Amino acid sequence: MSSTHLEPEPIPESGHQAAELAPGLYLVATPIGNLEDITLRAIRVLRQVDRIACEDTRQTQKLLNHYGVQTPTVSLHQHNERERSTELIEQLKAGRRIALVSDAGTPGISDPGNWLVQQAIAAGAPVYPIPGANAAISALIASGLSTTEFHFLGFLPEKAGTRRTALEALSQTNPVTLIFYEAPHRILETLADLESIWGPTLRVVAARELTKLHEEFLRGTVAEVKSALASRDRIRGEITLLVEAVHPAISESNPSLSLPARLKQLQSTQGLSEKDALKRLARDLGQSKSDLYRELQRERAKKPAPARNPAD
Repeated sequence: MSSTHLEPEPIPESGHQAAELAPGLYLVATPIGNLEDITLRAIRVLRQVDRIACEDTRQTQKLLNHYGVQTPTVSLHQHNERERSTELIEQLKAGRRIALVSDAGTPGISDPGNWLVQQAIAAGAPVYPIPGANAAISALIASGLSTTEFHFLGFLPEKAGTRRTALEALSQTNPVTLIFYEAPHRILETLADLESIWGPTLRVVAARELTKLHEEFLRGTVAEVKSALASRDRIRGEITLLVEAVHPAISESNPSLSLPARLKQLQSTQGLSEKDALKRLARDLGQSKSDLYRELQRERAKKPAPARNPAD
């Protein structure tokens, strides 16, 4: 049986080999580490637009040089976004094609760009997402934690008191996988806050230097991950922190309690109806609501009926 060896299709060098790019704003995701993590479409768009708005033109130029992109660039960062957006919106109204990129990842996600997008939409300019790398999603799918429901919160507050208040509020919401970005010099303080609020058995994952040479996943309880990082001479690299945020009342409850008792405990501590408490307990225990309900009915059926008064 013969086989055919297929050579990879070369990246188009100009618009002559691809459809002409329509006017509008293009939100182009760029690599978060490994320069190979960029789509062919993203490279084509960066070559064909009239201008590229960059969080840092020097950082983006390294990527453009790597792929031979010669499109002019202009800066758009947190300090000049509103002023620069006015200029770019006028260009979009005139039918120009503008690409927006951040230093790494998807623009607008914990990076500048949201204001420009809002103004472009208000001005009637088309906005096109060009998907690609994202640190939060990359960390989530390799974390081993639940991907069914998750809450991305970007960077936590820098001030200790404000950060703790934010985490305490999150501990009272529906259990989901929480995703944060955290600086290496604050990661130990944040882990200490998590341990204080949820307890030492809280499951967390610290994803460090994603897609880069020294990529690392630290998985375990918050106490274990904190200890592992604290033992290092220095903590380096960008960190994505993921938290399996069950309710403290559940994670710290006595596992020997019966299911009806745990359900009652959750109702009393969280002020939930039995239906909502059962749903939340099912999530935290990793079981389906229907299976847990059947188990609850079986346990209740085992409970002896109250003795009848002979006088009745």
